[in-house]
Amino acid sequence: MTSMYWEKVMFEGCEAWRGRSSMLELTLIPSLGSKVVSLKDAAAGREWLSRTTLPLGNAGYASSFAEADGSGWDEMFPTVDACRLRQSPWAGIELPDHGEVWSLAWECGLRDDRLHCEVEGRRLPYRLEKTYSFTEEGRLRIDYIAHNLGAEPLPFLWAAHPLFQVEAGMEIIVPARLERIAVSYSHNRRLGDKGTLLPWPRPLPDISLNIAEAAEAETAEKFYFDGPLPDGRASLYDPASGEMLTMTFPKEQVPYLAVWANYGGYLNQYHVALEPATGFLDDASAAWDESETSVIPGYGRYEWYLEFELENKQSQ
Repeated sequence: MTSMYWEKVMFEGCEAWRGRSSMLELTLIPSLGSKVVSLKDAAAGREWLSRTTLPLGNAGYASSFAEADGSGWDEMFPTVDACRLRQSPWAGIELPDHGEVWSLAWECGLRDDRLHCEVEGRRLPYRLEKTYSFTEEGRLRIDYIAHNLGAEPLPFLWAAHPLFQVEAGMEIIVPARLERIAVSYSHNRRLGDKGTLLPWPRPLPDISLNIAEAAEAETAEKFYFDGPLPDGRASLYDPASGEMLTMTFPKEQVPYLAVWANYGGYLNQYHVALEPATGFLDDASAAWDESETSVIPGYGRYEWYLEFELENKQSQ
């Protein structure tokens, strides 16, 4: 028998859901975009998600992500960068920074011992659903469904945005055949302009992007791996403790992987995000032009999943 359960709790003045197995504990706040505010190793007590000193919250729908608390794990949908759609029949629609759903309240509740969350779009006709479950004691699964509520095909860009706690020397591990990145953002243009293609993991002789830098480095980069993923997998490994968090996802439905590595260069924050994504380089409209978004058919649906697993290499 396993010891997995969900319960309603209060978290820093907010109504929240907490799920727990013998190895994992997750806390989610529906009113704050269904933000996951805590993802813990329940046995070791390690908190994997980053937290700033700012109070939890945001400045409301369509606000700048920079005005929010800068912590935890949000959903980016149907874009990451703010953009104006140019394509018919959606031409002229403005999509806000980091998408719509992170700054909207979601409906959340239990369905067959799983936590089900959903929200509807404001500027485009969609409903986004996700369902959390513990498939094994050490594995968390999130099943996603994006519904198109209109008759016209609806391209979209979704990305996970979990801001993980990091220490200098931690390793970002991705499939071995990934050899090139495309820059989305680079503080002080250290890696060049958006779209610049560079080798992974050493874009320049003195930079190793697979090893976390110290907070004093004052660097910040967002980059995508260029080309199709050979495997839907990414890990964050702490060689000091042997602890590793691994994300897996279906590369057919989630064909892109980005990394946001912020070592003090953006808002003096310190974290790393591993970001599986359905589109490329953050701007939904530009990605649409390049056929680098996923598409929901008219009145159709698009499904994918994420799984998280914790393990300790030193204990094996």
